[in-house]
Amino acid sequence: MQKHQHGGDIYTAPCRIDFSANLNPLGLPQRVAEAACEGVRRSVNYPDVCCSDLRSALSEKEGVPADRIICGNGAAELIFSLAAAEKPRKALLVSPGFAEYEQALAVNGCDIRYYELREERGFAVGEDYVTCLTDDLDIIFLCNPNNPTGVQIPHILLERILAVCRERNIRMVLDVCFLDFLDQPQESDFNALLQENPQLFLLKAFTKTYAMAGLRLGYGLCADKVLLARMELIRQPWSVSIPAQMAGVAALKETGYVEKARQLIRRERAILREKLTELGFTVYDGKANFLFFRGPAGLSEKCRAQGILIRDCANYRGLGSGYYRIAVRTHEENEELIRVITL
Repeated sequence: MQKHQHGGDIYTAPCRIDFSANLNPLGLPQRVAEAACEGVRRSVNYPDVCCSDLRSALSEKEGVPADRIICGNGAAELIFSLAAAEKPRKALLVSPGFAEYEQALAVNGCDIRYYELREERGFAVGEDYVTCLTDDLDIIFLCNPNNPTGVQIPHILLERILAVCRERNIRMVLDVCFLDFLDQPQESDFNALLQENPQLFLLKAFTKTYAMAGLRLGYGLCADKVLLARMELIRQPWSVSIPAQMAGVAALKETGYVEKARQLIRRERAILREKLTELGFTVYDGKANFLFFRGPAGLSEKCRAQGILIRDCANYRGLGSGYYRIAVRTHEENEELIRVITL
């Protein structure tokens, strides 16, 4: 397993603008910040271990019964508690992909196979993925759109994968933390399939959509109540703080904020893609709030010297020097990034 460094490391070097973390460019909504501050004032008490108010609000938003929702200290906690609850013997991961899947499986002694995304295919998951779903598999993790490439898996292919997983009793974990940034997020919504597919686990988070990375709040949706009960037994109690729970309830009311961000990202993503292409970089077909591209070696160091952080993807499995990921931010910030790159 490769050592993995995340984006968002603003603590080891001066930073003016952080493009390395894929957060909502509009920042933390004011009412969410106010709710978190009220949560701090109430923190003389223990948090609600059941996250009752938050799960009720999520149930209304997601159209899923509250007893099929589990909340955690970010999506990462749920990834680790899921792996510990399942203790799978063999897993299939996409490479390059989010490192926490691999880490959580590895610490539980799981044998991991990889479906390698190929550059000549635009780093897309192809129809041949289905042939990799062998009878000896216990679990698969897919991220849609994928991190770090931003490439979306077609809905019809995901449905085929889900059908095979149901037939072969393979747990399918579908990470949709970037779903809200798609141009048409409702077209990739799998909530309606949960009831008939108890092996499906949908992973979501407030982190990206509401720029709440520091508050740590994620949640999972699953019709397998036995699995959810095992996860609750394994994970630490009170892991979701009062400020995080209250901020989450407030965030779910910010529908206009999410739509405004989606429109901004759609517009700015196209501009950034065009400008990076004009610079001679190879930009892949990202659909989320970030872009994955290939450029000159040393670009991240060049940007860092100017107080700009971008995500160097060289330490992702299957990648090497010259691959980068940048968040889509405001027009002014994006313009500053292009200016620094062209220095």
